[in-house]
Amino acid sequence: MTETVVVLVTAPSAEKAAEIARAVVLEKLAACGNVIPGIRSIYAWEGKIHDEAEALLVLKAPRRRFQELCDRVVALHPYEVPEVIGFPIEGGNERYIEWIIQSMY
Repeated sequence: MTETVVVLVTAPSAEKAAEIARAVVLEKLAACGNVIPGIRSIYAWEGKIHDEAEALLVLKAPRRRFQELCDRVVALHPYEVPEVIGFPIEGGNERYIEWIIQSMY
């Protein structure tokens, strides 16, 4: 297992996802972000089932910065309870993993 995480964040639009990505990369909380437009989210919220168009933001970051990254995404996000979930990266291209870690300096 590496010392890095992949973080998933849903957003109301690709533009909002890109805005969040720019901020957290600029602030060195994430090495990079990929915006995937055109996802469809079906979820329960406040007693109703919602079916909404959203975008998915995929961030890569050092595990040690995850809580700071999570807090910042929540502060930047327009949702009352935004999705911010992290998964440990088990392995991968060692040079890429090292780049994620080094991008924070």
